Amino acid sequence: MTEPHEPENSTRRVPSAEPAPPGGVLERDRPASGSSYEPTPATARPGGRVGRFWSGRRIPAALLALIVLGGAGLLLYDIAAVRADHPAMRWRRSVADDLASRHLDDVWVLAGSALAAALGLWLLLLALTPGLRALLPMSRHHPGVRAGLDRTAAARVLRDRAVKVSGVQSARVKTSRRKATVRALSHFRELDDVKAELDTVLRTAISEMGLARPPGLSVRVRRPAKKG
Repeated sequence: MTEPHEPENSTRRVPSAEPAPPGGVLERDRPASGSSYEPTPATARPGGRVGRFWSGRRIPAALLALIVLGGAGLLLYDIAAVRADHPAMRWRRSVADDLASRHLDDVWVLAGSALAAALGLWLLLLALTPGLRALLPMSRHHPGVRAGLDRTAAARVLRDRAVKVSGVQSARVKTSRRKATVRALSHFRELDDVKAELDTVLRTAISEMGLARPPGLSVRVRRPAKKG
């Protein structure tokens, strides 16, 4: 038996890639009967707890490693020299004699102890805190996928939305992890009307960013300073 051939003038649907839906999953188009095929959007599901991004702390770790490595190498060299019947280094003998003659309530002993304690607390703080405060975590809809938005970029988005509001002459936006502060100058319209519209527009913009913890909003509107 021979397989039926398609007519020469018939058209065939070529599989094509559709743009990624808001969920972030790219689905490929497939042949289907009818004039068009709409891919099923990806169902958003919780992807796990959303936390802040952790910094690698590479510079503090590298500095601490170099200091420990240098001090340990110097001490090991001095101990090996003493074991080989050579005198200890002068700095180690002077430090040992000085520490043996000083009391615990000496100013230099207390200052050195305070400095060592402060450095230790600083290292513990770096080890126990995430860092990367300028990166705002976004909501997770798929396991294994994390995204973040830079605070500077978020401030620019809010500023662009603010200056498009009728009556706004200029705007300054400062974004932190918990709050977005907007200072706008209005050269016409009532200030209350401008503030109300700004509040609505900016709250919509914040909700569209997809942040895991949307910051609060503070809007202030005033007139430009009079010249002369």
